[in-house]
Amino acid sequence: MLQRKTLYLVDTDTHRRASICHALASADIYVEPYDSIEEIKVHWPRHAAILVEDLDDHIAHLLEFMADRHQWLPLIAFSEDPPAQRVASAILSGALGYFAWPASPQEIEEAVDRAEADSNLLGSFRLRQARARSQIQKLTRREQQVLSAITEGLSNREIGERLAISPRTVEIHRSNMLNKVGANHTSEAIRIAIEATLVT
Repeated sequence: MLQRKTLYLVDTDTHRRASICHALASADIYVEPYDSIEEIKVHWPRHAAILVEDLDDHIAHLLEFMADRHQWLPLIAFSEDPPAQRVASAILSGALGYFAWPASPQEIEEAVDRAEADSNLLGSFRLRQARARSQIQKLTRREQQVLSAITEGLSNREIGERLAISPRTVEIHRSNMLNKVGANHTSEAIRIAIEATLVT
């Protein structure tokens, strides 16, 4: 007997949440619905994909939460009538799939299947990226500028000239930056910056 597929749904819209659950029930897929990011965090699943409403920074919040837990679950975003730019932004943020609602159960299942297949390849990368982004967000704007310049191979003197500050001030920002991202060496900070896609 085949095990029934389970999905986790985060949607602030009560009517749409019920509609998605009903549509997927007809395809023999069990949906565990949540009305907020905070609610699913309290009842965090150990496995299965998460369908998440593409609203505000839901995707970023879930990725950061997974990075903190060192656990990756594939995210599939959705919204009503999304423009192409919004879909692209969600994928770049870390969603492994996207569907426009209303959608058929087959369309949703295909998006989930593709995301689950991709998650085996991309999961560890996405976790490292989310963790790195979380570390970079701890930095002040000036510390991020110093880190960006370091990744270009600039010396403290050259960074100081670029930012119109003294080399000693650069050294202070550099030391603070290393402490905040938890790096013992500059090379570790550069790796974190690259994983966070600060450097493109």
